[in-house]
Amino acid sequence: MQVKLKHLPFFFWSLTAFSQAQLEVPEPEHIKTITFKGPTDDQFPIIQLGDRIQLEFDDLTASEQDYYYRIVHCDYNWERSQLLKSQYLKGVDNQRIINYENSYTTLQPYSNYRLTLPNGQVGFKVSGNYMLEIYNSNDELQFSRRFIIYKDLVQVAATVKRSRDFEFIGKKQSVQFSIRPSGINLINPKKEVKVILLQNYHWPTARYNLPPQYTIGNELIYRYDQQTAFYGGNEFLNFDSSDLRAPTSMISTIEMKELYHHYLFTNRYRADDKYTYFPDINGDFLVRTLQGVDSSREAEYTWVHFSLPYTDLIGLDNVYVFGKFNNYALQDLNRMEFDEASGKMKTKLLLKQGFYNFKYVIQRADGMVELNSVSGTFDYTENIYTILVYYRDFGDIYDSIIGIGTANSSTISN
Repeated sequence: MQVKLKHLPFFFWSLTAFSQAQLEVPEPEHIKTITFKGPTDDQFPIIQLGDRIQLEFDDLTASEQDYYYRIVHCDYNWERSQLLKSQYLKGVDNQRIINYENSYTTLQPYSNYRLTLPNGQVGFKVSGNYMLEIYNSNDELQFSRRFIIYKDLVQVAATVKRSRDFEFIGKKQSVQFSIRPSGINLINPKKEVKVILLQNYHWPTARYNLPPQYTIGNELIYRYDQQTAFYGGNEFLNFDSSDLRAPTSMISTIEMKELYHHYLFTNRYRADDKYTYFPDINGDFLVRTLQGVDSSREAEYTWVHFSLPYTDLIGLDNVYVFGKFNNYALQDLNRMEFDEASGKMKTKLLLKQGFYNFKYVIQRADGMVELNSVSGTFDYTENIYTILVYYRDFGDIYDSIIGIGTANSSTISN
């Protein structure tokens, strides 16, 4: 059995009059390589109040357009909170991004933009869920990204266990954790505290609304099995285009046309294979080049060609290549097409030089998305899990975040 998702919030972006959820908006085709980090290399910023986050992206029009940023505070369910901007921001947003430079000695020209928050114009007053929105000079929303700000007021201890459900033996990983207050008094924790559980910072599979099973003193205990279980998936595939001219174990051939073209070896289906440890960075990517010093400005854009044999598993449904490089979006841009001459599913993506993780997913005709039909799912797979702890006291009008916890399935136990 494979994990299936329907109407994923990351993949279906239209907002209706009946929902105010702040959904991440995918970037237009001329904006590429959005990196969004805190103090670590993980490209989902989870920072302590007072730390900094950094956004970087490229505009392939290379026209030095003006871009502006706005910041939205959200509640637990990613709906706009009741706070006024003056209550969650120091200073004002809707400022122009002034740190930008054009690329240097690249075949594909682009303008590289960088934004650091907080900065001299704006800072943060409270913790919680946030959305960063980027607009052009015509006040058109170009893209948006989530980020998290927390205060360190609780201790979260977490472990990863194998599923005890016989149906999912060898396929799922279950996260068990506890929350111990260290800088806050919880009067009614079952009412005041909520948690969100993430696998590899992937929001479409997040677990919400998990109450504590019981308490020991002031410690909240979450020892669920199925309610906190995730399909383990498989290690992501990868390629490295850091050296423009050197094929690697994943790149079969390189051609020089209008731009460089990197042709990857045809991938295979791994669902029926035995699990093989193959280190990855959990779907992430890292921009880097061996042809320059400043990867932000000197890294080249290349056409990367992907291919996968066609089988009856696919049928007439859609197959996509996705990863953090495109924020796990399912768009025409990364959808594969059947190539009759070779009998394979193929596509090509314009990507900046670097090291990339990716995987193939299938979207069925009814909208269901199968994340693991091509790659398989195993309880041995290395995944990182993040526990976000939210708090709303009686009378509060927003959800603060009072702590985070992490666990890695590399230490999974029975």
